Amino acid sequence: MKTWLFAILAFALVNPELAPGLTLDTALARSLEKNPRVLQARTAVEQAAGQRLVFRSIALPNVALAVPAGAQGGARAGQDSTQPFAFAQGNFRQPLFQAAIPASLRRGDLEVLIAAQQLNVAVVEQLHLARIAFYTALYDRSLEELGRSQRQRLDENMRSEEARYEAGTVNRGALAAATLQARELDPQIEDAHRAYGAAVLQLASATGGDLAPGAVLPSPQGTLDFVRADFSLESEISAALERRADLRLARLLVRAAREDQRIVAAGYYPRLDLTVFGRYIPATNLRQASSGSAQRSDDIVSSEISPGAGYTWRVIDNGTVGGATLRQRSLREINEVQLQKLEASVVRELGSLQNNFRAIAARHDSLVKAIDVAEKNVAVVEQSWQQGLASQLEFRTAETDLLATRRGLLNAAYQQNVALAEWDRAAGRYFQFSDANAASVHNSKR
Repeated sequence: MKTWLFAILAFALVNPELAPGLTLDTALARSLEKNPRVLQARTAVEQAAGQRLVFRSIALPNVALAVPAGAQGGARAGQDSTQPFAFAQGNFRQPLFQAAIPASLRRGDLEVLIAAQQLNVAVVEQLHLARIAFYTALYDRSLEELGRSQRQRLDENMRSEEARYEAGTVNRGALAAATLQARELDPQIEDAHRAYGAAVLQLASATGGDLAPGAVLPSPQGTLDFVRADFSLESEISAALERRADLRLARLLVRAAREDQRIVAAGYYPRLDLTVFGRYIPATNLRQASSGSAQRSDDIVSSEISPGAGYTWRVIDNGTVGGATLRQRSLREINEVQLQKLEASVVRELGSLQNNFRAIAARHDSLVKAIDVAEKNVAVVEQSWQQGLASQLEFRTAETDLLATRRGLLNAAYQQNVALAEWDRAAGRYFQFSDANAASVHNSKR
């Protein structure tokens, strides 16, 4: 007995099919850690840091360094015919006044914030996708189990009818009716099984699982329970307008478009730069072609430093700056309109979901009462049918009604969980999941 027990335990440890199921918390944690869309958004945040440096470079000094080298030849009295030479020279330019600098600095900071909010939006989308796939898999699997249990009951009824037919107490029509009643559930069970496979595949994709041929897909663990929802609509609306990632992203895009418009409009204004030119020449007899002086010593090139200032102002641009400014202003106005639409949709969406909660709760309460009646009706009809007081059709109708009621109760629980997930998405609550799961993953690694 101990040998068999050890063999069973070893098989359970090495066989992935017997591995523990996937809980909702684990699925959300895996989505944060391995989802391809989330990983791509994290990479975009790192890229935004480099783009921020590009925007800030407009205010940084510009330094250029050159080291010319060569050989100078020619016949001069008292000089060698060929002389090698080398010297270093550089230019330094620092903007003193440029209207685009403040807007460009702010735009660089916004670039990082936009990438961070795009990451938040991706996290919300993928967490919601994984959660819906998890609920759908539980629902389809429960439908399949419900159909199989009902079919098992009908198979027992069919075997009972077959025994009666062989004993000669019933005719062939009763056996055919019992067989038809048992077999009519097969298409529903197969449909639920296929839907479960599709939901599990979507769940594996959302959690970053292995989708290669032969890979073991996750098995959701848990049941669909009906949880009543009681939210304050006004407080949830105000909180959603504040914490939703897509609204924050839309506001940042409006600010970024405004800064882009200011950067383009800076072409109307002059710019002032500090310039410094320097040249270092070692102690050589390097000469230039002619300095215009009668003395040969004036032809010798020497080290020098020349500071100065440069002033640039484009007065006529033929509409280049004006056209670009109008284009950026139109983009900003489009972003503002989209932001207003998103803010208005929050009120409508949360209000619609609250109405759905009421409708689903009313349906669930009626189904809870109906299932008690249906179970009692099946018991009475089955007893009457066994005593010959009820027909096969009445028993079949009672079983069908009971199955429909149970499916309706399961569907109400599924719709309630999906509505709660939609509420969390619309109200911006998904970061509660992401923060909690990130902490759990960190603690597990520790």
